[in-house]
Amino acid sequence: MHCNRFIRPPLTRRQLLTRCANGFGALALTALLAEEGYGAILASDVSPKGRRDPRDPFAPRQPHFPATAKNVIFLYMDGGPSQVDTFDPKPRLARENGQRIKIKNLPKTQFNNVGAVLKSPWEFKRYGESGIPVSDLFPHVATCVDDMVIIRSMTSAFSEHTNANYFLHTGDGQQGRPSAGAWVTYGLGSECHDLPGFIVLDGGLTPPGGLDNFNSGFLPATYQGSVFRNSQTPVADLKPREKTREEQRAKLDLLAKLDSGVLGRIGHDDKLEAAIANYELAFRMQTAVPQILDLGNESKATLDLYGVNEPKTRIYGRNCLIARRLVERGVRFIELTCPNVGHDRWDQHGSLRKGHADNALAVDKPIAGLLKDLKSRGLLDTTLVLWAGEFGRTPMAQGRDGRDHNPFGFSVWMAGGGVKGGTIYGATDDYGYFATEGKAELHDLHATMLHLLGLNHLKLTYLFGGRDMRLTNVSGKVIHEVIA
Repeated sequence: MHCNRFIRPPLTRRQLLTRCANGFGALALTALLAEEGYGAILASDVSPKGRRDPRDPFAPRQPHFPATAKNVIFLYMDGGPSQVDTFDPKPRLARENGQRIKIKNLPKTQFNNVGAVLKSPWEFKRYGESGIPVSDLFPHVATCVDDMVIIRSMTSAFSEHTNANYFLHTGDGQQGRPSAGAWVTYGLGSECHDLPGFIVLDGGLTPPGGLDNFNSGFLPATYQGSVFRNSQTPVADLKPREKTREEQRAKLDLLAKLDSGVLGRIGHDDKLEAAIANYELAFRMQTAVPQILDLGNESKATLDLYGVNEPKTRIYGRNCLIARRLVERGVRFIELTCPNVGHDRWDQHGSLRKGHADNALAVDKPIAGLLKDLKSRGLLDTTLVLWAGEFGRTPMAQGRDGRDHNPFGFSVWMAGGGVKGGTIYGATDDYGYFATEGKAELHDLHATMLHLLGLNHLKLTYLFGGRDMRLTNVSGKVIHEVIA
């Protein structure tokens, strides 16, 4: 018997590449099929600390340095709230109400149709041990000022909603960049196994710029935001069509097998591999989402705290309460959009008094309830709550009783997550028009948020188009003065 009968001919290059691709695809598929939610767990698939296999895109990752925050809740105020009517009182506006503003060489505003100085319709009072002044628009949030740091000197590079929204959400004024939530989840993964790491709770208004505000851009598609609608079916196709869970599991196994075969033929493909992961996540979400949205086990006191049973605060109160529940489940980044209260968001070019009052009424009590509830449960220390719009408003009137867009100096605030509560950072001029002290850019806000999460914004990068891209682009500095 000749020994050559037992020697296989050498592999061709195509055969070698095909077998390697199959091997990598099988590794990814094995990780998916071994997930805790629906399959057996091999001892080798779990680290000594109980973490999932690192091939899982949502596996928790170590930060660059010890973090004070683990989760982020972003309270997005769509349209641009007026800083001089909320958190930055300016007595000069009352003294010069109706007069021409005494600033030379004013920049053009978005519509360049502004008139005389307009005083705030609301009074400011001091609250808490810190004595921080807050407008009467926010009587409930005002009681939480000792846990908040108010940044009065924020600036943006854009005065138009769409570009400003992309800048706020993605660090770039153009469409197509990854959202901050995608960057955070890419950098840290998630501690939640059966829900996405980045969730958007839709209150009824989609920001100008659309869903690209929550997109993953050039990051793997897995990290894009998952939008939960405010309806009876918050997620499409949540209810399975199969009669039994076993039947659905068999279909998913077959689908994963077919997809892995495609990967074996074509090699790595981000969209296909993300689709495989999303099929499995969707399977787990069919149980997790109804549980997280069912508030039946919450006490009446908790529901009242958030204003869930009050018509004016029901939508935002419910979403704030769900945000707390998502934090408890380990979801990394949660964004809340504004409810539709019948006005053009916070974008009051006219009817300032009614528009801002109605918007504030819808969110004030729920936000305060969220802060107090997180604090009572010991979660505020590790949860960063960010309140921000895409820009502010002018101190001059537009029309009779409105305000135009103002990116030159406006207010945002943060609470929890390691910030220095009860403090004010930065200042605007006597009119509240331009940042004059501690001028900060949105890149600085992003850098500070990442720092609190234990991430160096200079090192959180992704190679795209031949260079290392990051949320803060080529700018950004951490505002250390707001960190405890």
